[in-house]
Amino acid sequence: MYFDIYRTILAIFVRQLILIIMASINFLYRSTKDEALLTLRLLYRYNGEDYVVGVRTKEKVSKTYWKKQHNSKTRDASIQNKIATIKKDLSKLSKYVIDKFENSNPEIISKNWLTRIVDLYYNPKVAKRDYPLNLVSFIDLYIDKRRNEVTKSSIVKFNVIKHKMERLEKHIGREVFITDINEEFKTDFEDFYNEHNYSQNTMHRELGIIKTFCKYAKSLGIETHPQMDTLKFKKEKVDKIYLNENEIEAIKSLKDRELTEYLINAKDWLIISCFTGQRISDFMRFTSEMVREENGKKLIEFTQKKTSKDMAVPLHPEVLEILEKRKWSFPRSISDQRYNDYIKEVCKLAKIDEVITGKKQVNISKFDEIQIRSVSGNYPKYELVTSHIGRRSFATNFYGKIPTNYLIYVTGHSSETMFLNYIGKSNKDLAMEITNYF
Repeated sequence: MYFDIYRTILAIFVRQLILIIMASINFLYRSTKDEALLTLRLLYRYNGEDYVVGVRTKEKVSKTYWKKQHNSKTRDASIQNKIATIKKDLSKLSKYVIDKFENSNPEIISKNWLTRIVDLYYNPKVAKRDYPLNLVSFIDLYIDKRRNEVTKSSIVKFNVIKHKMERLEKHIGREVFITDINEEFKTDFEDFYNEHNYSQNTMHRELGIIKTFCKYAKSLGIETHPQMDTLKFKKEKVDKIYLNENEIEAIKSLKDRELTEYLINAKDWLIISCFTGQRISDFMRFTSEMVREENGKKLIEFTQKKTSKDMAVPLHPEVLEILEKRKWSFPRSISDQRYNDYIKEVCKLAKIDEVITGKKQVNISKFDEIQIRSVSGNYPKYELVTSHIGRRSFATNFYGKIPTNYLIYVTGHSSETMFLNYIGKSNKDLAMEITNYF
């Protein structure tokens, strides 16, 4: 056992030696002119390979000074002072570059990166209270500052975007700063997302979140680009998949005795979701203790996880039937992933297999790694069923039967416009429905 531990530690040590990064700075006079700007050269070793990157500084000296005086031991007091001043300036610049280098991903180091760092040295972007100015670090600050105001699922999304931005930086060879969120960034962003097969709606949504980070930065006094507010991508129209009343009836008709326990559990949750209109983060937490009776009607009271909104939702007879069957207990709680898998099986058994157009999550990688993307195509409907379908089915099936403002209360949408978009109602649909009153 001790030998195994020793071998593991040794392997880690060897790997660290291989990856060790050593960096140094020197300055060169690379001009035929009598007076010119010095060139800074960054030399470093990474993964066993040597690299050299050079850029022009703003330190101007004469050829005579650099060749004959800079490293001399002159007794001339004015020249001694000049040497001391220039060496002090070059030392400060060297330290600044090395510090930035040591706090950056070595894989993004390039001439563009070094140019930006040297430019920042001479033209520092002053942040209020030392807030980070680069996007990746600022996302960490945003998460920390808003941790008690956003959901855990939102924090997960923010971290996903952060890791994508790290990969984007490697792709374009430079750090991205808050002030860089402009049209040029949008082009780099779009090229990167297209190259990695992310959908149009993913680009639309995540650019919007990045703008949210920038607006928060602006509220802290950090400079943002004038183009930032106007950046956007068109949203791709996606078919709204839901279970109609006949399909829900087909699911209900499946006999418990013909299903496994885990499919009975998933089937009951699916029906409950279709008649309560709640997100999985809410209905999967339902317990009998949340149920109370008011004037002979049973309600369930809970706080929506996403919105923190206190809810009291009447229980539909279909839900009460399931609770009665289960001796007034809700089904067993399961993970989102298992629920998604199981309800596909349930819908397949219910013969909800009409081929329709939609998007489903597919591993598009041709290699060993996993690259999950939403891929458009024609699929049997049961393959497109996800945990969200119950909420959309509730909103769609009861639209026109229950006043819209009551439906919005149950689903938790912030406006009627958002609700109608959610169920896929266009202006033409609304116009045709109005004709029923003529």
